[in-house]
Amino acid sequence: MGTVKRVIFAVGSGTSRAPMAAAVMKQMAQGMDMEVLARGVVVQFPEPMNQKTEAVLISNGIAPDNFAAEQLTDQDVIPGTLIFTMEESQRATIMEEIAGASEDNTFVLSTYVGDEIEILDPYGAPLQTYGLCFEVIKRSIEKLLALMQQEDKGEES
Repeated sequence: MGTVKRVIFAVGSGTSRAPMAAAVMKQMAQGMDMEVLARGVVVQFPEPMNQKTEAVLISNGIAPDNFAAEQLTDQDVIPGTLIFTMEESQRATIMEEIAGASEDNTFVLSTYVGDEIEILDPYGAPLQTYGLCFEVIKRSIEKLLALMQQEDKGEES
């Protein structure tokens, strides 16, 4: 797969699951040589992070950075980029609309790490649902980092 330099989580409006996943990955991948970005698939304007997403991150010891949703663009996809969505429909949209996004670098996160179900959108749900979403994303990213480390070791040998 080549050494990954950039991981993009591109989801919906880019205010809940994408920044949550990016924040978790940044924390867990500290010291690894990669850039982690959160993007939206459909961003009308630069909205702030969802307040419940922010609350869940803070309660899990992750301080969110100064965040505003950004639209995924062709320029975001450089060599060595992996794009992760939370739903198959988002993956299809990205592969249709973004130059450089393909079957080889654009995946549904849960499918990529071998999970059965997609990571559901907590939008409009109670805070506890955001907390559950965080736990699922965290487990998926633990699996993702383990896969990436295995692939790196495979390339070195």
